[in-house]
Amino acid sequence: MRKLAALAMAALLYAPYTVAQQQPYSGMVDRPIKALSADDIANLRAGRGMGMALPAELNRYPGPMHVLENAGALALTSDQRDKVQGQFDSMRSEAVALGERIIVAEAALDALFRSGNADPASIDAATAEVATLVGRLRAVHLRAHLATKATLSNTQLATYQQLRGYDKPGVAPAHKH
Repeated sequence: MRKLAALAMAALLYAPYTVAQQQPYSGMVDRPIKALSADDIANLRAGRGMGMALPAELNRYPGPMHVLENAGALALTSDQRDKVQGQFDSMRSEAVALGERIIVAEAALDALFRSGNADPASIDAATAEVATLVGRLRAVHLRAHLATKATLSNTQLATYQQLRGYDKPGVAPAHKH
């Protein structure tokens, strides 16, 4: 009897999990743009990086926002601060404009399917537009990291790595060629 009760309890506890696993998109049905969450849209509109520059950030190319956040610890000169702020402002301006275009392109792709008129050619065109815009957005963020690295000294770059937790203090970073 205890085994039966334990099995019944396990089934009750496991059932919601399996239903959620079988219907992972059910909560997305009412989104205005199915492929974008509210957070995605907010991030695109704010020009946030959303991890697009991780190849740079994690390979010793600091981002302008994080450099500005750590300006004191990095002992930025006023000239460096101005340059990095300009890099950030430029990146953000471009990113916001591209983010808006991505939202429009994703809405068009969504509308294509909602209309019932999707066909291979229209899908290819719509997805190519989204991919091009996302690629351009990613390049904007990556270029900002490139410019920011060029603005800092080697000592500041090493300090940044430590501040962000990428290098342990006292351990020489690996030299890459």
